[in-house]
Amino acid sequence: MKILVYCQHVLGMGHFFRTLEILKALKGHDIILVTGGKALPAVIPAYIRKVSLPGLMMDKAFSGLYSPVPGKNVNQIKGLRKKALMELVQAEQPDVFVVELYPFGRKAFSFELEPVLERLAKRSGCRVVCSVRDLLVEKKDTAAYEARVVDRLNRYFNLVLIHSDPNLICLDQTFSRLDAIRIPIAYTGFVTPFPDRVRAHAIRKKLLKGDADTLIVAGAGSGSVGQRLLRAAAAASPRLDSGSKTILVTGPYMEKEIRKELANQSSTALRVFRFFQHFVDLLAAADLVLSMGGYNTLMNCLAAQTPCLALPFDQNREQGLRIRSLGTSLGIQRLGPRDLSPDRLARRIKKMLAHPHTQGNRPDLDGAARAARMILGDLS
Repeated sequence: MKILVYCQHVLGMGHFFRTLEILKALKGHDIILVTGGKALPAVIPAYIRKVSLPGLMMDKAFSGLYSPVPGKNVNQIKGLRKKALMELVQAEQPDVFVVELYPFGRKAFSFELEPVLERLAKRSGCRVVCSVRDLLVEKKDTAAYEARVVDRLNRYFNLVLIHSDPNLICLDQTFSRLDAIRIPIAYTGFVTPFPDRVRAHAIRKKLLKGDADTLIVAGAGSGSVGQRLLRAAAAASPRLDSGSKTILVTGPYMEKEIRKELANQSSTALRVFRFFQHFVDLLAAADLVLSMGGYNTLMNCLAAQTPCLALPFDQNREQGLRIRSLGTSLGIQRLGPRDLSPDRLARRIKKMLAHPHTQGNRPDLDGAARAARMILGDLS
C-alpha cells in the first residue's frame, strides 16, 4: 500500500517525531513523508521516502510564518510548496493520505492542503486520514474555529485518529463538537518509542563517571521555547547533592547565544548537549527529568518510567491540561514560575528524588502500532 504522509512542524519537533514513530510501525509499505520545516537531526529509516518542501517556520512572536530559505519570501515559498505538493500527489496517486493535525491546526497551510484535498475528493481510491494529538491549543473565536474544523473533516476526510488514551485525556477537553463529526473517530493510545534498556544502562554508565550516582536530565524539546527552564536547571545544579549530575539537552532550534551561555556553565556536575539521538533511552537512564509539558517528552517519560517535573508553556493552556490530566500518580508533577529560583528548584528536585511517585495504572502507550493498523483500514 502506498501511504503519503504530510507533517509540517513550525515551532517544535514533537509533531515530526510522533509521526515518524507511526511510520516506523508501517514498515513494509510504500511510505512517503512530506515535511517542510527546518531540518532536524533525525535518522529517517531507509524504507521511508522523505520529500522536503521549501521551509516555513513560526516567528519568535508566534504571530506568523517566516521563510528560513535565503532569498525567498513567504509568498514565493508558498507558491513553490503548493505546486510541489500537488505534483507529488498527482504523480504518486497514494492509497492513503495522512495529514498531521490539519484541520485542527495548521490553518496557515490551507493554501497548499485544500487544493490537494479537493483533488482527492474528486477521485475514489484514496482514504484521507487526520492524525491529531491528545489536546489542542485554544483559539480566539472558538465557535468559528470548531465550525471550520467540522466542515473540513466532513467534507474531505474519512477518519480521525486521536493519539491519546481516553481513560486519561479526551480530545473533547479542548474541542467541544466531536459529536458533529460524521466520519469515524478512533483513539489509538499515546504514541511514543520505548527505551532500549541495554542502551539506557550504557548511557547511564558513560554519563555517571566518577562519584556521581544520580542522573538528572533537563530538556527543552526543540529549544524554540524552554530556555528559562534550562537556565534554572543549570543554576540549581550546584545546590544539589554532590553525587548528582545534570544533563541539559537544549534542542536543535535553541538560539546559539543561549546555548553558548549554558555550555559555558559546564562542569563535572553539568553537561550540555544540543540533541540526543536516543532521547527516550537517555530518559530511561535518568533518575529524574525536568521538561516542558509537551506531548512527546511526557510520553517518553511514561515509557521510560522516569519521574518528571514539568513546566507548562504559558502561551496557552494545552500543556497545563496535559500535566494535570496525567497526574502525580503517574510520576509527573507540575512546576510553576516560582519554582524556577535556584534554591526552590533544588528543593523540588531533592523532594522528587526522595519520593519519586506512586505508579498508577499503566497508560496505553501502544498508539504507534494501533495507529498503523487503523491507517491500513483495521478499526477493530
